Amino acid sequence: MSSDPVFSLNPEMLLQCAKITQLLGRYEGLLSPRPQPLLRRQNRVRTIRDSLAIEGNTLSIDQVTAIFDGKRVLGPKKEILEVKNAIRVYDEAPSFNPLTSKDLRKAHEILMRGLIEDAGKWRGTDVGILKGTRGSHLAPRANRVSEFMENLFGFLKTKEELHALIKSSIFHYELEFIHPFSDGNGRMGRLWQHVILLHYHPLFEYIPIESIIKANQKTYYDVLEKSDKKGDCSVFIDFSLKVILEALAEFLEQLRLEPLTLETRLEKASAHFGKRKFSRKDYLAFFKSLSTATASRDLQQGVERKLIKKFGEKALSKYVFIKK
Repeated sequence: MSSDPVFSLNPEMLLQCAKITQLLGRYEGLLSPRPQPLLRRQNRVRTIRDSLAIEGNTLSIDQVTAIFDGKRVLGPKKEILEVKNAIRVYDEAPSFNPLTSKDLRKAHEILMRGLIEDAGKWRGTDVGILKGTRGSHLAPRANRVSEFMENLFGFLKTKEELHALIKSSIFHYELEFIHPFSDGNGRMGRLWQHVILLHYHPLFEYIPIESIIKANQKTYYDVLEKSDKKGDCSVFIDFSLKVILEALAEFLEQLRLEPLTLETRLEKASAHFGKRKFSRKDYLAFFKSLSTATASRDLQQGVERKLIKKFGEKALSKYVFIKK
């Protein structure tokens, strides 16, 4: 295996990235409303329950919700501990640096604390990787795990031209391939993709991508195995981008976002700027997804409706809302 992951991009993958970016732009254009606490809580429970369920945890949504709320739950002690650990590590996810192996090992230590003896450490023995119900291949030798992981983090740091959506997918697959820990690799692959994505855009903190993977679990294992056999993770990247797009679209539907009109934009801008003077550039910074032409039309309409007073001409123009 070369030091860099093997993959190739195709128009379909780039289209998926564009669609995801458009949905994020739609969210930003609506002033990035913070999801309601109930929705955030429900999605965090789904994320944790479904990521663990992929690995065989049998606790129900209701049981995971009860643990999340600090209530006593009857069930296998190991599975209850898995849930408690996962809650802790997802709570800390925004604080992890996605580009360092030190933080990856720290996350693994939290996730597997009390479950395995070598939590937070690279595995010390050679292993075969089980994909689904059958063996797939031998993972890299234990004495090369550190080298492989440092190469993988080096790839993340240096390939600045690659979109974060693609890099998160590649990292997810490569961690499964390298299998750096004695246990918990599936959970860590999904967790670290989550970490990479939420550092790309904070909205991903609330999006239960793991739930879409769980709903497509057989395909998930199939594309991992196909990538292994080809020695190329392109098919996994394609699957992963489609999962991210589906999860994001579902989440935005849950928010029931309504598009902003000229009237609502001017109303929100008035509340934001108050009596302060502002420029068209300031207006565009507030409505990040607007085009320059639309911003200019908004401000001109505001002036014509006597909602805004204009000072200066062309690029030097300043505006202030007229308070009644």
